[in-house]
Amino acid sequence: MKKILLLALGALMLSGLGSCERRRALTEAALPEVSRQFIAEYFPGAEVSFAKVETEFLDKEYKVVLADGTKLEFSRKGAWCKVERRYDAVPEALVPEPVRAYVARQFAGHRITCIERDRRDFEVELDNGFELKFDHDGQLIDFDD
Repeated sequence: MKKILLLALGALMLSGLGSCERRRALTEAALPEVSRQFIAEYFPGAEVSFAKVETEFLDKEYKVVLADGTKLEFSRKGAWCKVERRYDAVPEALVPEPVRAYVARQFAGHRITCIERDRRDFEVELDNGFELKFDHDGQLIDFDD
């Protein structure tokens, strides 16, 4: 009986650890230096409307909203993970050349309004709603309309 009670208590504690999520607002100055440099380089003169850090168990993520509605996400070290713009294209310099070339060739006249990267791939969303996934070499690996 004692073993069953200890196992149940252990399982309850472990299930609670994964859901320990905290969010708190930040000032722009409290963002990692890398993130602040990114904003200054790719969105010069942009005003930060809101910034927050989300901490979940062993991971940390920074989220920023600029005054023009642009949404930015940064990793725990401050590197950009996602740039999403509602009414404009993402900065061209963020999009790898093979991805830009593919979009220009296959979707002429459409803009990339969102780009997301991780260790494995890049995902872009176009202003027509198409989502394209590329590997780090710029080869298309998946799409969704």
